[in-house]
Amino acid sequence: MPSDSQAKSKVSVDLQEEVNANYAVFAEKLPDLLGTHLGKFALMRHGEIIEFFDTARDAYVAGQKLYLDHLFSVQEVIEAPADLGFFSHALPQR
Repeated sequence: MPSDSQAKSKVSVDLQEEVNANYAVFAEKLPDLLGTHLGKFALMRHGEIIEFFDTARDAYVAGQKLYLDHLFSVQEVIEAPADLGFFSHALPQR
């Protein structure tokens, strides 16, 4: 039987895979979404956009209610690239 830490690690890996898959689909659809959903937040699951919301919080709360396994992600429809945290700031701008 897996330990609690193993179970949490599995959930973390599953969530990261879900987020990565959703982001790949989102990035592909983004040019079309900019004209119709700019500034909205997309609730995504299994590579599909489920619904758009006005705030990230609203999208997150809906995801929590709909998906008890917490395997979903939220993406903002914006033109700017995602901030990669410290790594993006460590590279020189060209």
